[in-house]
Amino acid sequence: MYPVIKRICDFVVAFLALAVLFVPLLIIVIALRFTGEGEVFYRQSRIGYRNQPFGIWKFATMLKNSPNMGTGSLTVRGDPRVTSVGRVLRATKINELPQLINVLTGEMSFVGPRPQMQVDFDIYPAHVRDAIYSVPPGVTGIGSIVFRDEELLLSQPGIDPRAFYEDHIAPYKGELEMWYIRRKSLWTDLRLVFLTAWVVFFPQSTVAYRAFPDLPPRPNWLHTRD
Repeated sequence: MYPVIKRICDFVVAFLALAVLFVPLLIIVIALRFTGEGEVFYRQSRIGYRNQPFGIWKFATMLKNSPNMGTGSLTVRGDPRVTSVGRVLRATKINELPQLINVLTGEMSFVGPRPQMQVDFDIYPAHVRDAIYSVPPGVTGIGSIVFRDEELLLSQPGIDPRAFYEDHIAPYKGELEMWYIRRKSLWTDLRLVFLTAWVVFFPQSTVAYRAFPDLPPRPNWLHTRD
C-alpha cells in the first residue's frame, strides 16, 4: 500500500500547498518578471521514473544560456550566472517550489532520489542507473540533504568542479540514493522531510548521519559540521 498512500499524500499536499502559497508565488513571479532577463520559469529535461525524461519546473535563477557557460550543469559558490533574485531563491530553496506542479501531475514525489540531467545521470555507476528511478524522483531526498551545500564543495580552491563531481560526489550520491531505495517507507519519508527543513537553516549539519546510522559511511572529503 506504500506507493498508493504516498501518491495520495503527494497529490493532496501539493494541491493544498499551491493554494496556500498562491500569493507568495505570485509576488516571486512579478519580481522575476521585472529583474534579470525577465524569465520567470525554467523547464529542464531530467531523468525520472523508470529512466524516462520529463520536464522539471523551477523558478528561473540563472541566465538563459547557463548550460552552455562556465561549469555547465554544475553551480559553484558565487556563480556569476546566477541572477540577483536567483541567489535569494536558491539559498532558501524557494526556486524549487514550482516542482509542486510536477508532484501534482505525478512526475515527481515529495521524497525520492533527486532527478538528474542526462549528463549527470550518465556518471552514476551502472547498478545505480538501473535501479535509482524504480520510484518517482523527489523534490527532496537523502542526496539533497547530505549535499545541501554542494556548491561549497565544488568551490574549493585548486579543484576542477566537473572532475570532483564525477570522481567523488556522484558515486557517493548514488550510494545514498540506493540506500533510500532499500529503506523507502512512509516513516523514512517523514523523517527526510523534517531533515530537509533542518538543513535549510543549518546547511552544514551532520544530523542525517545521526538520524540514519546505517547510511553509507561519510567520506573524509565531505567536510560538514554541526
